[in-house]
Amino acid sequence: MSAMRPPICRICEKRMEDINDGGLIYFKKRQSDIEWEKNMEEIGGVGHPPYAEWFCKNNYEKANDLRDLTLRNAIRLLKTE
Repeated sequence: MSAMRPPICRICEKRMEDINDGGLIYFKKRQSDIEWEKNMEEIGGVGHPPYAEWFCKNNYEKANDLRDLTLRNAIRLLKTE
């Protein structure tokens, strides 16, 4: 089971203290993400989805534009900008 991650930007590591500081983005699911969801449902588990990540307000819009990609591919693109 995975724990919920605190709201820390995946790109710049800024901790978000307020709801207006950024947000959580859900990216395209991989087969392993679908299996994770199925497993969590079977065991009644909760946790931070492996296809979701926090972004501060400075990185949120760019990351949200990439939400149709997998998390790994989106992060790769965001870090090269």
